[in-house]
Amino acid sequence: MSVNDVATDEARKKPNFSFDRFAPEYRDQFVATTESMQEQCPIAWTDTHDGHWVAAGNREVFELARCPHISNDHDTAGVRRGYKGISIPKAPRASGVRGGILEMDEPEHREVRSALNPYLSPAAVARWIPFIDEIVRAAIDEKIESGRIDFVDELANIVPAVLTLGMLGIPLVNWTIYNEPAHASVYTPPDSPEYPRVAEMHRTMGIDLLQNLFEIRENPRPGLIDAINNATMNGEPLPDMEMLGMLGLLIGGGFDTTTALTAHALEWLSENPDQRETLSRDRDELLDSATEEFLRYYTPAPGDGRTIAEDCEVVGTEFKEGDRVWLSWAMANRDPAVFDDPNEVILDRRRNRHYSFGLGVHRCIGSNVARTVFKRMLLAVLDRMPDYRCDPETTVHYDTIGVIQGMRHLPATFTPGPRLGLGLDETLVKLQKICDEEQLAAPVTAHRDAGTQ
Repeated sequence: MSVNDVATDEARKKPNFSFDRFAPEYRDQFVATTESMQEQCPIAWTDTHDGHWVAAGNREVFELARCPHISNDHDTAGVRRGYKGISIPKAPRASGVRGGILEMDEPEHREVRSALNPYLSPAAVARWIPFIDEIVRAAIDEKIESGRIDFVDELANIVPAVLTLGMLGIPLVNWTIYNEPAHASVYTPPDSPEYPRVAEMHRTMGIDLLQNLFEIRENPRPGLIDAINNATMNGEPLPDMEMLGMLGLLIGGGFDTTTALTAHALEWLSENPDQRETLSRDRDELLDSATEEFLRYYTPAPGDGRTIAEDCEVVGTEFKEGDRVWLSWAMANRDPAVFDDPNEVILDRRRNRHYSFGLGVHRCIGSNVARTVFKRMLLAVLDRMPDYRCDPETTVHYDTIGVIQGMRHLPATFTPGPRLGLGLDETLVKLQKICDEEQLAAPVTAHRDAGTQ
């Protein structure tokens, strides 16, 4: 590239905005940063992380997410175009592993995704509601007599973890092997003294995951692991590294995002007890809209990266092939051009077209699971701990919202109540038997076929 070409390229990368999604200041000054970008530069270039574009405006995010010249591909082997997937900077995951269908373009994405759809459709998820309710009941029973609970450690971490293992086809009792590393790997930076311990837990989790994959390969049992083992890409069986990436995506998406949404909603309702009472009283009318509003306002996964695959112009900005772009779902969800009073939680907000599950063909495949699990946990808390009060002094938010806008601890107190059934360990044994006997983790199509025989 000549000196003139470099100068031309530098001139193209305007306006320039200092943006680092991992900086603690971004979490602390999220509203101010969002308002500044949306008013001055809804698409801007930042020099951080080797330089990339940031889309903060709702329209800009929409147009880029649906642009035909944009790619999710992560070319781990460097045999195609060398694109780096959805993380900016590149995620510190194992070399050669890409993030499942979120880092695939068409037609690979569509082919692999089609194998998972029968397990994650609304009808498929509805079959799990009694199972979810039992985990929620048992987790709350463990704490209900004490009048104290950490909503993260003792509820919102447990329920998604157990459900995800059930849907994968992994023994439920193994949830503790997966729970802490799945969360800690998100909030622990590589320079932390805790990182070696977290890495070791993650390795132990990976070994258990591989063991289950090999077991299911030899002796198939229902679940998402079996679906991935039988999936094809380009008409061929998925390579092992692609399977691991897909399983990692399901675990990461199944654990931390729902925990983050639930914790933030419970914290907000504690701070607004009148709204909590209204939501509990008018749940039939408000639960769905409140769920979408908490999703919009707290946007558990704040954004995703993309790569420009062909020179193009989008919303007045000139992009070149190879440019990296960060699509901020979180900032787009606060755009006053689309949402009235965007920095307020409005439980009965209508026409809430938020982007918290992404946009286009890569929209979150687990959205039905997330909504269902969140609602079942929220309703149980409203019913069994109606006067709970969170303790802001001991609440611990993630230091950054670079990957997930989450919490590590949310302690609360409430008026003690009675237990309703078995403890968590005994409940897991009971639920494992139900999973096995009722083939609960089988695809919804299998249950339909069985019902017609």
